[in-house]
Amino acid sequence: MLAVVVDHAAPNHLALRDVAPPSPAPSEALVRAAAFSLNRGEIQRAMNAKAESRPGWDIAGTVEKAAADGSGPAVGTRVVGLAAIRAWAELVAVPTDALATLPVDVSFTQAATLPVAGLTALHAVERATGLIGRKVLVTGASGGVGLFACQLAHLAGARVAGLVRDAKHAAMVEGAGAERAIISIDGTAAKDFGPYRLIVESVGSGVLENVVGMLAPDGVCVSFGATAGADIPYNLWSLIGTGGASLYGLGIFNALKRESAAIGLERLVYLVATQRLRPHVAVEASWTEVGQVAQQLLDRRMAGKAVLRIDSHDQ
Repeated sequence: MLAVVVDHAAPNHLALRDVAPPSPAPSEALVRAAAFSLNRGEIQRAMNAKAESRPGWDIAGTVEKAAADGSGPAVGTRVVGLAAIRAWAELVAVPTDALATLPVDVSFTQAATLPVAGLTALHAVERATGLIGRKVLVTGASGGVGLFACQLAHLAGARVAGLVRDAKHAAMVEGAGAERAIISIDGTAAKDFGPYRLIVESVGSGVLENVVGMLAPDGVCVSFGATAGADIPYNLWSLIGTGGASLYGLGIFNALKRESAAIGLERLVYLVATQRLRPHVAVEASWTEVGQVAQQLLDRRMAGKAVLRIDSHDQ
């Protein structure tokens, strides 16, 4: 079968190669992939990975072989899933507790955006309680996680502000449920709309340093990324002086040890099917273009998600 592998001689270090098909564990279903999405974190890892490594987390497709232990969906079921590795392939072994069934009105392209970005946004928003009528700040709001977080916080009843670097993304962020799109490189302009019950933060560096001080009492800043850098000079008194405020580090694979991916994916799929959650797909292309699209994502030349189709699958 074909799969995306790390090849440092190939353009952007990614190429399609023939590999051996997977041998699923008893609790894994074998899924024939139709589409997958790219996440900046996995691409960055792939750039520095060993040759022949197999990247990939998000997958949508059809069950080709059900799990031997009887768990999970039957053969022929349309599914979305999250694999720890090796999801960018024609056939993928996926744990059944990381699979959710797709209704016919949710496309493979839509579904492929949900596993990492959707679950990260869901877990981030749900770190805060009592969001109805309270303010939420989403940094990096035009990214895949950011656009989902804006929508989910809005669905939870919050007043959402979306922080973006470029004014051209303001309308998209407001369309995703933000009451206000804030244009700022360092985040300081977000202070006027605060204080915030929840800050969903992915930029790091000076932005994290600046926005943590905008928390309301008992507010939480959920940090899940650092696209601008992980090192910050920080005066803790801006956090300590805000009664009960906290900074929480979210790693999605650790969070899924407490609640399986299948549970969150089922919820997200329901929201997409009922048109309450809308995936923003900036690029949809053939997986033969994986290297080029990966570079576009790394270069921040797109807002929202990039989804690649497996050409051998009947769409």
